[in-house]
This record gives sequence, C-alpha cells and structure tokens, in this order.
Amino acid sequence: MKFAHRAVLAAGLLLAMTLPSGAVTEIQWWHAMTGPNNDVVVKLAEDFNKSQSEYKVVPAYKGSYADTLNAGIAAYRAGNAPHIIQVFEVGTATMMAAKGAIKPVFQLMKEAGEPFDPNSYLPAITGYYSTSKGEMLSFPFNSSSMVMWVNRDALRKAGLDADHPPKTWPEVFEAAKKLHATNPTCGFSSGWITWAMIEQFSAWHNVPIGTKANGLDGFDTVLEFNTPLEEKLLQNLVDLQKDKSFDYSGRTNTGEGRFTSGECPLFMTSSAFYPSVKANAKFDFTSVPMPYFPDVKDAPQNSIIGGASLWVMGGKSAEEYKGVAKFFTFLSDTDRQANLHQVSGYLPITKAAYEKTKASGFYEKNPVLEVPLLELTHKPPTKNSRGLRFGNMVQMRDVWAEEIEAALSGQKTAKAALDAAVERGNQILRQFERSVAR
Repeated sequence: MKFAHRAVLAAGLLLAMTLPSGAVTEIQWWHAMTGPNNDVVVKLAEDFNKSQSEYKVVPAYKGSYADTLNAGIAAYRAGNAPHIIQVFEVGTATMMAAKGAIKPVFQLMKEAGEPFDPNSYLPAITGYYSTSKGEMLSFPFNSSSMVMWVNRDALRKAGLDADHPPKTWPEVFEAAKKLHATNPTCGFSSGWITWAMIEQFSAWHNVPIGTKANGLDGFDTVLEFNTPLEEKLLQNLVDLQKDKSFDYSGRTNTGEGRFTSGECPLFMTSSAFYPSVKANAKFDFTSVPMPYFPDVKDAPQNSIIGGASLWVMGGKSAEEYKGVAKFFTFLSDTDRQANLHQVSGYLPITKAAYEKTKASGFYEKNPVLEVPLLELTHKPPTKNSRGLRFGNMVQMRDVWAEEIEAALSGQKTAKAALDAAVERGNQILRQFERSVAR
C-alpha cells in the first residue's frame, strides 16, 4: 500500500511540474471570413498567441455576415456568447440597440489600462463606429470603400483616354454609351446597388440620407434622400438601362465577375474586390474614385466605409476583457497594420500605418490600393459623410433595391421609386425605434 501511495504522489508531482503555472485564458472570436481572408484571421490569432502566454485567441467561422450576427445574438441570449464577434457595418445600429449585450471598446480599453487614442485611427473609419461624442463602440477590422474599376483596354478600343478615365457622372454616362458600342452586353454596371447609388453617393456629395446625422445622433432619424439630385442619378441610369449602356447587376456583389470577364468595362464596387481582379482580369485595369456631379457645391466630399468591425460581447470577466484589450492593442500595431493592408488589401485603420505604407513607396507600384484611402481622407467627415446608423439596415437595403429595380424596369418613375423607398424605409425605422424603446 505504501508503494502504491508513493507512486500516486510521484505521479501527481510529475503532472504538477508539467502544467503551466497559470491557466491560459481563452478568447473566442467569431467571424465571417472565408478563403484567403480566413487565413488572415487564423494567422493573426496564431501570431498573438505566440507573442504572449496568458491568453489564447480561438477564431471560429460562423457563416456569412448576417449568419454571424444572428449567431452572436442567439448565443448571448443563451448565455454562451463569444468574447469577440465580427459584425458588418450595417449591423452597427442593431448591436448598439442590444442593451447589455456589448462592452463598448472605449470602456474596455480604459478599464484594462491599455493605451488607446481614438485620434490615432483614420477618422472616416472610426466615425462610423463611434458615438456623436467620439467614443468608439467597436474596433475597426476589415474596412473597405467603394471605387470604380476600369478596363483600360476596353476604353482604348472605344476610342477613350485610358490614362484619364471618366471622373464625373456626365463623363461616365457618355463613356458608357461609347463602351456599349464595343461591348454590346454592358457599358457600365455596379455591385451593391444601394451602397453605391444611395449611401456612398450621398456621402460623396455631402448630402444627407436621413436626419440626425444619418442616424448617428439618434434612432429617431427620418430618411430624406428622395431629392432632385438623387432623382437625376437614377433617371440617367434608367435611360441608360434601356439599351444596356448601364446594365443592372443585382443587389449584392454577385455580378462582380462581369468586370473581370471583360463584359462590363466600368464597374463600381468595393475596393476589397482587388485580390479577385488581380487574380482573374486578363486585361489592363485600374481603379479610380467614384464619379460625382460637378455642379454640386461640396462634391466630392469623402466616401464612407464598408466591411466590418469587432464587437466585444457583455457579461465576461475582467481577466477575459483584459485579454481582448491586449489583442486589440496587438492588432493596432503600426507594422502589423501596414503589412495587413499591403498583403490583404484591407485598409489600414491607423494614420501611422497609412503614412508608413505611403513613405515606403508602396502606392507607386500599387496605386489602386490607395484609391479608397484617398476617398476616405479627401476631406474631414461631415454629419452627412461620417457614416450611417439605421436600424434593420439589411431589411431596408432590400426595400431600397426593390424600388430601384422598379424604376430600372420601367414600372415606376425615378421620383415615384425614390418616394416609395423613403416612405417604406421610414416605416422600418419606426418599427426599429419602437423595438429599442421597449
């Protein structure tokens, strides 16, 4: 018996010697990135885990942006939410309204004692995820903006200046007609139709989409984009759609392949399209800033972001929050942000990372990656161009797209479609406002 007892003691001692002195705190990170972007997420987690021994970030893919958001909310209600959840920009109002479900980033960093200066981040990015007082609610992660992709070979074929692509909307409309003559299916098109033709268009022209700074200053915002300016844009698209000089490519980005295949020589979509263009386009391409109407006084203003940010969920321990804060500090590192931008095409979130990349001469060889940054930083953001924060935005985008489609198909006039988009959208906003007040 004595031998057995000693053996047990020895085994216990050996086990104790092999275990780490302190248990590692796990940080669950739910995200929506696939393919190469998933690899980026995994590597960031691995690099952080290797950089210290107290915390372990565990990334988990949860489906599309909408799927990830829904999974996070359901998990919170069930009491097993992750520590970090990646949410696309149009889910910002939904996250804000989930009382108690989130831990604002500005509070997290302060309580954890981590160095954190909101002014070190690009204002056009942080403004989207901050309160009207400048308090950051979530942490910017994969940001992009809207640009116009250009097939230079197609411009040359149509007798247009490939070195000076169209800058203004009237120039785009004329170029689309000439391109259509040599590209019978399509002269010009766009992905993310409401993001391009309502959200970005309004910010770029410094006009409001809705009151209360596009909802950033209150959920009682009212839509007001049914203006003569917006009507002028939509009417031109309707006219060009008749012979497919402009050809509609759907509500999301599923039509982007029409650019890389050479079918649509001018195509407005996210700057995050770059890796796909680089891999698949068999022609001379570039990207340029979004077009604008030159008779609008303040145009162009600045663009707004797309992509997603990282939200911290509520109900976690101080130690867990300390680990999350350290991870965010790790992500903000200037060298890391500069490298992430140059490798993945994501925008750098800090001014220092942008300046470092610029100073290195990177943009001279890769000019298309600077275009969205030049748009975002073109002018200091205004109440019309800081971003938007509308409740049930995913549902509302579908409603707006339905009305645009009705105009493009000749079922409604441009004015009637915009009036209906605003009226139906305001109904959705009031439903959201009532749900928040409960």
